[in-house]
Amino acid sequence: MKDLDTLSFTLNGEDIRMDASPETPLVRVLRDGLEQTGTKLGCAIGRCGACTVLVDGKALNACLVMLWQVEGRSVLTIEGLRDDPAYRPLIDALDAANAFQCGYCAPGVTLALAGLLKANPDPAEDEIVTALEGHICRCTGYHSILRGARRAALDMKGPR
Repeated sequence: MKDLDTLSFTLNGEDIRMDASPETPLVRVLRDGLEQTGTKLGCAIGRCGACTVLVDGKALNACLVMLWQVEGRSVLTIEGLRDDPAYRPLIDALDAANAFQCGYCAPGVTLALAGLLKANPDPAEDEIVTALEGHICRCTGYHSILRGARRAALDMKGPR
């Protein structure tokens, strides 16, 4: 049995304190312990992007982040993002562009774009493409995702 530590972090604006093994992958804690099932477990080796979350605003693969690495930090999942009015233009733009079909990649892609747009509200096309590297979408392809990302960038900049 692994030793348990008391760890704390902020999840979607809520303070979390739990006894857990520090070596537990964050994706497992989110899905199994905290019911954040929008964070998908795909490849479990950091290649598909389905488990992407924002940690202190930076997009990271939750399958590669161990629980000890989020101690004292802020984690945002798709559940928290969808409840944040600041990201409504992103969600609306991806929806209007019909960016996703099956939706499995949608949370990870959306969070990757949220991290990009938070850091850079006016990204160039190549920056959008770079932010989406490591995200696999087998249903839709990437044209509609890119179209939605470009629209979101314009909408999130505010009135022109």
